[in-house]
Amino acid sequence: MSSSPGHSRGWTLAAVIGATGIVYGDIGTSPLYALEETLTEAGHFDHLAVLGSLSLIVWALTISVTVKYISIIMRADNEGEGGILAMFALAQRNSVAGSLWARMVVWLALAGTAFFFCDSLITPAISVLSAVEGLQVLSPDLQHAVVPLTVGVITGLFAYQRRGTARVGALFGPVMIVWFLVLAVTGIQAIRADPVVLYALNPGYGAELLAHRPGVALAVIGAVFLCLTGGEALYADMGHFGKEPVRAAWFSLIWPALLLNYLGQGALQLKQGHFIPLTLYFMVSGSALPWMVMLATAATVIASQAVISGAFSMARQAVQLDLLPRIRVLQTSATELGQIYVPVVNWLVFIAVVAFVVGFGSSNALSAAYGSAVVGTMLITTVLGAFVALQQWNWPKWVVGLVFGVLFLVDAVFFLGNMTKVPSGGWIPLTLAAMLFIVFMTWRSGRLELRAALARQAIPLSELPKLLAGVHRVPGTAVFLASTPDLVPSALIRNLEHNRVVHERLIILNLEIVRTPRQDPANRVEIDQTLPGVYLVTARFGFMETPDVAEALRGCRARGLKVFMEDSSFFVGQHVVRARDLPGWRGLQRILFARMQRHSTQAAEFFRMPSRGVVSLNTVVEI
Repeated sequence: MSSSPGHSRGWTLAAVIGATGIVYGDIGTSPLYALEETLTEAGHFDHLAVLGSLSLIVWALTISVTVKYISIIMRADNEGEGGILAMFALAQRNSVAGSLWARMVVWLALAGTAFFFCDSLITPAISVLSAVEGLQVLSPDLQHAVVPLTVGVITGLFAYQRRGTARVGALFGPVMIVWFLVLAVTGIQAIRADPVVLYALNPGYGAELLAHRPGVALAVIGAVFLCLTGGEALYADMGHFGKEPVRAAWFSLIWPALLLNYLGQGALQLKQGHFIPLTLYFMVSGSALPWMVMLATAATVIASQAVISGAFSMARQAVQLDLLPRIRVLQTSATELGQIYVPVVNWLVFIAVVAFVVGFGSSNALSAAYGSAVVGTMLITTVLGAFVALQQWNWPKWVVGLVFGVLFLVDAVFFLGNMTKVPSGGWIPLTLAAMLFIVFMTWRSGRLELRAALARQAIPLSELPKLLAGVHRVPGTAVFLASTPDLVPSALIRNLEHNRVVHERLIILNLEIVRTPRQDPANRVEIDQTLPGVYLVTARFGFMETPDVAEALRGCRARGLKVFMEDSSFFVGQHVVRARDLPGWRGLQRILFARMQRHSTQAAEFFRMPSRGVVSLNTVVEI
């Protein structure tokens, strides 16, 4: 499967550099804590603990990132875009509406999105904490300053989001290239001092560690998973640069640098003969240590920025796919559509991140909560990927069963490993994910019920001539937003009931969200003149775009329908939902939906309509 021609991209050195900064920030900072946590879970420190832990990390990166994501899952691009929601839209293309599989795809996508959001809450906390903890190596007296400094760095990062990431983004690639080169060089130096660590490339050492220490085997696997937590993020972020630059960066720099550094950390542990915390910082000289702390902090800020931007993009996609209520989305760049700022997401994530930093206090403690959420997303990605391979890539069933069966087995083992973290903190992101899943399900089911209720009291568009017969016409143009193109907008019905007049020219505008990331502007608008002076306009937007009334009207003018924002009146139907008094969970769910509907962003603001000239007309709906 390949991208469409309009979305295919050649790759350049600049794209590879950019991918290094944006796509690999999360997985690139895992050497700060992954091996340390694995050795801690392995228990008794000896050669087997070091070589076995390293072997598991090396082969986890090989199987789960190189094979699964880089080689297979990244083939599942929705016109160049990746991530759980892009795959959701892709998997829905060949599913029958209302079928069991169609419902399962929705449930899986909702669960995967909830897990992904929770990962974005923990990544900035553990990444920045682990970097700032390097101050303890400089001076043990600085230990008390770690949490306040981490909170300060995170506060500055989230406060900056409103300004956009264009300026900082230009530095991401070069800084991360320096980071990966430092990881590689320090790793090579340590390996040269104790090359016996290269035995860890043998997968047998990993198997031997798990076999000889069965009591801690799952806990070790849960710790090993920390080296993979950026895998899902790199799939979600590949749309920024395309598949080939992401793959080129991985094979040419990121994968070798990670392997060399992990092996170098192991070599240092073997040479010292005892467990060394904060191993990465002991791989540099005392004079270089302050620079290493600063570089690590910069790298973790970049990793956090990429995750935050991903959360913004995911939230917008969820709204477009009708999984979340409308929320305010601000464009921070005039040229880059992907650079957005979502205020409510930004500050909710900020509060959660600070709570994680203060509540756990150290990266070691926080690692107990990290991974238990994102492993769910990775497992779901494998399931959806198997369906896409079967239905759209036309792979033989036995190939799908073999390839994705192995990947599912590996993900399932990591899932079980992460379940050992539940009592010591893993329950927190899982609880948050469950709450988000309930919100998603409530909103989606409520929207379906609302549409059904509106359809029962709606008037077909074919009845419009009867409604307009004999009604007084006034000068001007009126634009009515329509959620369903074959029904008369509720705002138009309320306007006729209360004002008993209509404008000379009526435009019924339906803003349709398609299952592709972006819509070609040349094919955005379709115009159908149903009656003299009455136009039905359908404007299509991709699920990674923000629907824009002004853009839709520009498309109308390009097709000969001269309509301008300043000369038009805009009518929006607001649906006031009243929940019926029903017992049990069903009643609570409807009450929650009614409140969510009431507090969602108003259509005029969400669809970027003018602040003046908008008339809202309410329709009361009982569900």
